[in-house]
Amino acid sequence: MLTTTSLDLDSHYKLTDEQIEFYQKNEYIKLKDVLSAETIEHYKKEIWEKTLELNTNHLPMSERSTYDKAFIQVINLWRHSEKVTEFIMSKTLGRIAAELMQVDGVRLYHDQALFKEQKGGFTPWHADQQYWPLATDKTITAWIPLQSVSLDMGPLSFAAGSHEDTRFRSLAISDDSEQVIQKAMDKYELESSPFDIGEISFHSGWMYHRAPGNTSGKMRGVMTVIYMDKDMKLKAPENSNQENDREQFCQEVQVGQVCDGPLNPIIYQK
Repeated sequence: MLTTTSLDLDSHYKLTDEQIEFYQKNEYIKLKDVLSAETIEHYKKEIWEKTLELNTNHLPMSERSTYDKAFIQVINLWRHSEKVTEFIMSKTLGRIAAELMQVDGVRLYHDQALFKEQKGGFTPWHADQQYWPLATDKTITAWIPLQSVSLDMGPLSFAAGSHEDTRFRSLAISDDSEQVIQKAMDKYELESSPFDIGEISFHSGWMYHRAPGNTSGKMRGVMTVIYMDKDMKLKAPENSNQENDREQFCQEVQVGQVCDGPLNPIIYQK
């Protein structure tokens, strides 16, 4: 039987200079064999069961908005399970996040389980940081599939170089963001390849991304962890989404202060 100490949640995944340079230029990267299949399997059942238990999205697909068709979403799963907490606090993943961003350490902003159901819809083009009341762009999301993700399951897709395009940063995820941003993304190279088991992507808060619908007939289970520079400060919210995020994820933190509230533990530091 596997134990926590036998799992690769606290090992050193050695990034190459080329991988760090690629991320610094493109602000996304896909990395093979970050976690073993055994590690993912060890935590998969708990993540899967807790996600379905805490899910409140039960409307028939035909009655849902585009956003709600895209996935079942459960936030801060780590607060509901000690086993999930072990996974989210992985120093292996936290160190990768810090090294890709070239910062001395990272703390948790929040986690999200994103399960795309059988016949689940597409995830519209968007940039995550539109939602975040954070003072700098030193943010990064780890997208961690709980199984291999074939093209028909809806793998995450990135428009390489699009993080430099500031025109659409005010658009929340919606039908409008899909239509408007899609036209602008045609000039960028699209990374939309499948994910092997143990393969994890990392992308910055301003990287535009989307996911196709799930036509595989199987649930696509993904766990995500959003990291920020350990010295990240809270900025005054600029829209209602950022105000909501401040209340949810930056509790007891004042504007201008480091985001070191009770929900923002340091996961890795040098």
